[in-house]
Amino acid sequence: MPNQKILYITTEMYPYQEDTNMAAVVNKMALKMHNEGNDVRVFMPRFGQISERKFQLHEVIRLSGMNIIINDLDQPLIIKVASLPGERLQVYFIDNEEYFKRKQYYFEDDGTAFDDNDERAIFFARGVIETIKKLNWVPDVIHLNGWMTSFVPLYLKTYYESDSYFKDAKIILSLYNEKDAGFSKNVDEKLKFDNISGLKALDNPTFQNFVIESMEYVDMVVKGDEFLNEDLDKAFNETATPKSEYLDIDSINKLY
Repeated sequence: MPNQKILYITTEMYPYQEDTNMAAVVNKMALKMHNEGNDVRVFMPRFGQISERKFQLHEVIRLSGMNIIINDLDQPLIIKVASLPGERLQVYFIDNEEYFKRKQYYFEDDGTAFDDNDERAIFFARGVIETIKKLNWVPDVIHLNGWMTSFVPLYLKTYYESDSYFKDAKIILSLYNEKDAGFSKNVDEKLKFDNISGLKALDNPTFQNFVIESMEYVDMVVKGDEFLNEDLDKAFNETATPKSEYLDIDSINKLY
């Protein structure tokens, strides 16, 4: 159905990331929906590996300047934007020097997970939500891709529960086989600062367990990878949330 406002929140998208299924799928979904007459916007982190010069990113001053408070610490929110190369599709980048300037995504060179991945996910989720509100653009559909985006529905259904801005948006979560890791700092204390507690994922806080937790906070779950790892597949099969098996790009319209 055309003329919908569709928001893709993702951690990967081609050509900013290459050689991953998620990056390719998000690119194809967003372009397909855009070319079919929908108002499509994409939000993603401005990871340090993304070249601002190559992809012509520029800061949006009117959207930047907010501070996101995480565990009583103010972090400045910078918003950058670019058009997808060769297309008239805008991609917004959530940026912060402390969280996203580093060249790796989630892990040190030795494979150790960054000890602030929890804060980065909270900052990204809240940064997207606050920026969308500042744009005064109300999405009909929010489609989540990547473990970091699982914090978005958790915040929308708790911290922002009394905010009616997104109340009519349909939230879709795509599942992918991503490298998993635990959070090495006290993510429960940081969430508690925002009055979020009682999550099952806090019993064993890992990337994947937050994705599994967020299945209960969305309107639909879909397989982004055709075959999921055992734990993710089990959670997919057991969730009471409406769900869809893997869809090829030609059939993606069925989700909306």
